[in-house]
Amino acid sequence: MSEKIDNAMELFKAHKYKEAIDAFSLVLENEPDNASVYNNMAVAYSCLADFEHAENYFVKALDLDPQLAQGYINLSDLYFKAGDIASAIGTLQKGSYELEDNLTIAHLLARVYIEDQRFEDAIVELERVLDGEPENYDAYYDLGHVYFELGDYEGAISNFETVTEYKEDSELLFYSLAQAYEANNEIDKAISNYLKSIAVNSKFVMPYKKVGILFMARGDYEDAIEYFEDYSAFDIPEEEKISVNKLIERIKAKA
Repeated sequence: MSEKIDNAMELFKAHKYKEAIDAFSLVLENEPDNASVYNNMAVAYSCLADFEHAENYFVKALDLDPQLAQGYINLSDLYFKAGDIASAIGTLQKGSYELEDNLTIAHLLARVYIEDQRFEDAIVELERVLDGEPENYDAYYDLGHVYFELGDYEGAISNFETVTEYKEDSELLFYSLAQAYEANNEIDKAISNYLKSIAVNSKFVMPYKKVGILFMARGDYEDAIEYFEDYSAFDIPEEEKISVNKLIERIKAKA
């Protein structure tokens, strides 16, 4: 029987989803209670954008095996992509209940809570993840964003800074950290981290305008002009480009 499963999986990996479904169906003729096969069939249906069959087969897989972690993850992702946030949350909550030690499910639940702006619930799940995985920098990163949304900028800074201990090559991390420092009125540190974001990825557009504004605010006009000009050179909307160029001219006149 493993040969039939292997054949079905090869078809799936080759993106031959209809053929894979037929092959998985052959397996089920002899193994009608194989939850993993139902899960795989559901994923194949999902790849074909057949929501109804995908949902039914994920539910069948979980009915057969309530301990099938990937089933909860896949079903919640199906609901999430369909915009059904409530069902995505409900699925992950059930998975978290059945598999209370599964931190992947807990982390995904936290992220869906964030999408639903249930920030306090997200904090509970993220802290549970970090209790079990104290070096999970993705959880610190998510927690930083939650605290930022709640207006706890010091909490956001603390968590983003923790991530820098593990990851130093992410322009988005330094950008998020800069935003938190800026919101906390720590302008020098904000500028430093916007510049780090640019140093990691010189084609990352957003920090150029941000750091230009901060340089301008503190009277560093030459630096402000430099970064505004760099920003204007990017492929930004024409209306924005005109606005920035006018600002550059005003700064030059002032300087």
